[in-house]
Amino acid sequence: MVIRVSKVTNPAELREFCDLPLRLHPPELYVPVPEQRIQAWYRGTGPQRRYGPVDLYLARDGGGRVVGRTCLHRNTDLDRRLGRPVQLFGLTEFADRAAMDVDGDDPAKELLDLAEQAATVSGCDLLLGPAALLPDRSPGVLTSGFDLRGCSDGGWNPAHYAAAYARHGFSPRWPGQTWLCEGLDDPGRLPPEKAFAFDERRIQDERLVVHRGRRRALRRVLPRLLGILNPAPERNPAPGQPARVERVERAERGGEVSAADFADFVDYADLAGRAALDPDLLLYLTRAGEPVSFLLAVPDPSVHPGGAGAPQGRPTLQAWQALQGLQARTAPLLRRGLRPAAQQGPARPWGQAQQQTQGRRRGAEAVLVASGTAPQWQRRGYSTLLARELYRNLGAGGYATLRGRRVPPGDRAAEAPYRGMGGRPLQQSVFYERSLR
Repeated sequence: MVIRVSKVTNPAELREFCDLPLRLHPPELYVPVPEQRIQAWYRGTGPQRRYGPVDLYLARDGGGRVVGRTCLHRNTDLDRRLGRPVQLFGLTEFADRAAMDVDGDDPAKELLDLAEQAATVSGCDLLLGPAALLPDRSPGVLTSGFDLRGCSDGGWNPAHYAAAYARHGFSPRWPGQTWLCEGLDDPGRLPPEKAFAFDERRIQDERLVVHRGRRRALRRVLPRLLGILNPAPERNPAPGQPARVERVERAERGGEVSAADFADFVDYADLAGRAALDPDLLLYLTRAGEPVSFLLAVPDPSVHPGGAGAPQGRPTLQAWQALQGLQARTAPLLRRGLRPAAQQGPARPWGQAQQQTQGRRRGAEAVLVASGTAPQWQRRGYSTLLARELYRNLGAGGYATLRGRRVPPGDRAAEAPYRGMGGRPLQQSVFYERSLR
């Protein structure tokens, strides 16, 4: 074996770490993890530091070429949830051993052996990953749909990844699947009122108002929305599913407090650096003036519709880097607050809404990233009402596609918005674990 694994200790090696998956994977399929996030972990900034460092490692072949990478980290909240000390690994990428110049070289084995050594030193008896930073906010390893683009945050890998984990003694855990809804800008689509049935009389009787993101100070309403997210069902996940053990991760940013506050709310730490907020896709519902449910989608930052020289709707590295540069221009959007969108009374006709905004974002894509309903108001159809308004706004805004992040298969509540919009499961994925005792 001539594979050598070493820790990233300087900016040049950090550059190699970030560039590796862009070299290994097809650019039309792979969606990079934002460099801003990786750089913050390397620097030791952000809330993860309360649990300890995130150490980055590179694997090199005999000629010094980078052929793999991984990171190692711990999280005591996850340890408590699982009832045992866990060594996490993530950002894990590696070349196929069948393509190596030297027969027998296996970058995956060397990286996973390193993780086992770290676990032994720290007293852990379980290896779990790939998770960056936690399973609930990571895409896992694809086990199907390898010819389709990933959703976000490195959510694509070739078929040999799953085989490598199995070969090295790992077992699958926490299966999930992403969702895809297409043709949302088609005037012939099922109207929102039929796709998501809701008794209109309840809107007035229960004093229900749907609000959308626009104007005034957003931070003023964030604590109330966080009160919905924190006790939402993810705190008590279904058996065999990862817990959302850490809900607040600040965006690594250059002093833009409002952007960080917003990232705290959506639990989507890189949002401020990757995409501008579309106020029509941030929706929350009040009942007699009190927030009871919310739903957030964002324009997909990995897609560059109609870019010169790029296929329609396909991501490009240039577009991705340009979107990462939006952070400074995002702050003014995030300093604006929320105003009512759907008051009591009839909504705009489906066709009329589309005609008024035709061409605004023709063919654009969005990603549903967060949702929740306060426990005492669940099973009352409030999420159905918000999904209806999101469906309406996506079509009116010219969005053709909504992608859903990873959800447990068979979770009817999580699947309901996608099913109502005519969506379908897209890609299957799992995490992998290996017991050390």
